[in-house]
Amino acid sequence: MLAGPILRQARPQRLVLWLAVSQPVDLALALYRDDDGRRQIADDTIALDRYRRDLRIGEHAWLVFIDIDLAAAGVDALAEDTPIGYDLLLEEARHSLAVLDPGLCYPGEARPRFVIKTRLDSLLHGSCRRPHHPSGDGMARADRWLGERRDDSRTWPVAVLLTGDQIYADDVAGPMLRAIHALIARLGVWPETLEGAVLDDSDALYACSACYYRRDELLPQEKVNRDLRDRFFGGTRKPVFTSASSGNHLITLAEVLAMYLLCWSDAAWRGLEYTPPALDEQERERYDAEAAIIERFVAELPGVRRLMANSVTAMIFDDHDVTDDWNLTGEWMDTAYGHPFSRRIIGNALVAYLLCQGWGNRPEVFEDSVWPSVETYYASRDNTAHDALIDTLLAFHRWDFMLDTEPGVLVLDTRTRRWRRGRAPAKPSGLMDWEALSDMQTQLMHRESVVMVSAAPIFGVKLIENIQRVFTWFGKPLMVDAENWMAHPGAAHTLLNIFRHGNTPKNFTILSGDVHYSFVYDVTLRFSAARQKIWQITSSGVKNEFPRKLLDWFDRLNRWLYAPYSPLNWFTKRRRMRIYPRRPVPADHGERLVNGAGMGYVRFNDAGQPSDIRELCADDSDVRFEASDHEQV
Repeated sequence: MLAGPILRQARPQRLVLWLAVSQPVDLALALYRDDDGRRQIADDTIALDRYRRDLRIGEHAWLVFIDIDLAAAGVDALAEDTPIGYDLLLEEARHSLAVLDPGLCYPGEARPRFVIKTRLDSLLHGSCRRPHHPSGDGMARADRWLGERRDDSRTWPVAVLLTGDQIYADDVAGPMLRAIHALIARLGVWPETLEGAVLDDSDALYACSACYYRRDELLPQEKVNRDLRDRFFGGTRKPVFTSASSGNHLITLAEVLAMYLLCWSDAAWRGLEYTPPALDEQERERYDAEAAIIERFVAELPGVRRLMANSVTAMIFDDHDVTDDWNLTGEWMDTAYGHPFSRRIIGNALVAYLLCQGWGNRPEVFEDSVWPSVETYYASRDNTAHDALIDTLLAFHRWDFMLDTEPGVLVLDTRTRRWRRGRAPAKPSGLMDWEALSDMQTQLMHRESVVMVSAAPIFGVKLIENIQRVFTWFGKPLMVDAENWMAHPGAAHTLLNIFRHGNTPKNFTILSGDVHYSFVYDVTLRFSAARQKIWQITSSGVKNEFPRKLLDWFDRLNRWLYAPYSPLNWFTKRRRMRIYPRRPVPADHGERLVNGAGMGYVRFNDAGQPSDIRELCADDSDVRFEASDHEQV
């Protein structure tokens, strides 16, 4: 077992699982109803041949996709609100995965366990998990938190929502990239040819002198490639909001797939041997510093893997799953998609996202529209089929999904259906175009409450948004991650009108990440008969943080400059709303933004309103967000 099993969906009549293995294996699923974790005999055993699809991605590497219709398998529907144990039986049931890999089980339990809930009572959520950030891992903290509650399944979350940047394909530590190449070699992950680069194929890439920390040099030294280098590879060098580097940007499909395995499972690291490449003195110093952080990251992976095996895990992409500032502006898109090399880089990341993340959210939507192209490529592995698969995914627009709970959880695709500016292509596009927003409104109509997942906050920090606006006005949106809902007038007005619509939900809870700090706003609408209530809950990052001193200054300046009745408030698009920032506890006096790696936790009351909002910090502390009477217009 290389990675998984990851529990992607759990419903009374359906289970969806994902895993990666290094050799073909017969599998059966054992189910334990009303399970205390110690019973020995399974209630149901299901042969999985009819319900699995195996995709060979290398000489010794398969991805296994399992989608079980329990009714078709002759199994009674699983009960809600009661623990269900499961195990994978290997090789004609002679081996149990839980026995072979006991780290998947919590102490005192013989197998992974989950609970099915159709009433949404609690969620864990977070984004931005950068392996070489020098902090603890918020997902490992969530695992410890869940481990403390194994005796009471009523406290288990309905799902773990990973709301973007599950990997950083554009910002990879040298030791991680070295481990990726070692894993590719050990598993024999399929090579590929390259177009538009100075190298012919992936083998030449892995062997070249610019492979580590200098991948931006791999574009042909031609005048026509200057914009591409500046926008695609230079886009992550930001003086204010990001100090990332794209010198180790993942390029091949094999690299991105190996990155997922190494980010999700300690098993992929077992026995993996690699040594530092040839580096200059400065690069070697950086490599050694990153190696110490990666070692701590790997030490926490058993908990991360266990969390995803014992909890329904839903995922949506954000930019770093593909590349920084992905689809930020029309000009960026024209440049990046117009060159075969950058198009291949984007496409490879999107293929890997489909195989490792996207499929598990809605397996049925990929069956006829996408999967034939996947199978054609992996059957032939030629360049024409590779490009055709990428073309299929770039034209695919059904990445969004909804969790079947009450209230429902609507997870938005804010990356591939953007509202481009026809007359100003250098300015930020809207995060969703008019048609996508109309589709969203249809899904929201006549619901009492809803939870929306938007990778970027819909209601962010005004000061930071206005700094982004200034950089955009000077024609430099790439410099400051100018991606916020209010940056595009059409998208902003359409979205706010949806909130004000009389037939949309009375209670909106918005879960977001992206910004590398956490905060909570209570929002009410002025001059609206509907009087919707809105909660903006942002948790970021799982393993990332904002520059601490800079965030402290932003927090202070935002309070001073945008205090109630400040004339500066008239320069925003939120004049028809009252926004009350919640107080983080514990925190310094007046502080509203929380800077620290962790996972968010939200508990909901019977009306679908948030009743308990916390940040579970990686250092094992908790921060509660309490309602405040401080008004920010």
